[in-house]
Amino acid sequence: MTTDTHPVSTQRLTVPTTNPKVYKALVALQMAAAADFDAELAELIKIRASQINGCAYCLHMHVSDASAMGISDRKLHMIAVWREAPNFFSEREQAVLEFTEAVTRLGEHGVGDDVYARAAAHFDEFGMGQLLANVIMINAWNRVAVTSRYPAGDDERGQ
Repeated sequence: MTTDTHPVSTQRLTVPTTNPKVYKALVALQMAAAADFDAELAELIKIRASQINGCAYCLHMHVSDASAMGISDRKLHMIAVWREAPNFFSEREQAVLEFTEAVTRLGEHGVGDDVYARAAAHFDEFGMGQLLANVIMINAWNRVAVTSRYPAGDDERGQ
């Protein structure tokens, strides 16, 4: 068994400067995913996936964004335990959080028909595509930030 003894604070690379074409492509995909999609739902997706993936950088960024857009602290504190706190979330939000978890933790059996159907009950085909794109994008960003060791509290957007 190997133990990584490097401090988490040692950033490995900064994709916007080391790989600007890749970064610009990711930003373009993020913008396409966000188009015509509910911004509050998008933040719930970003927060839940970032919690699952252990991405402190993205979690800090998106909790801050969600708070700035008016999502209550009470709701933000319950995202990690949404199943045990259903009164904080609408049926649509619960379906989105469940779908986010299923796509983020894909596993060998994929996303179950029941999970997909619960989400699809709240979106048309275009909306389901946007939902999926939003989950895919935060998972991509989480992997960039965790692998590169982006420090929590810094925000490359300058916010």
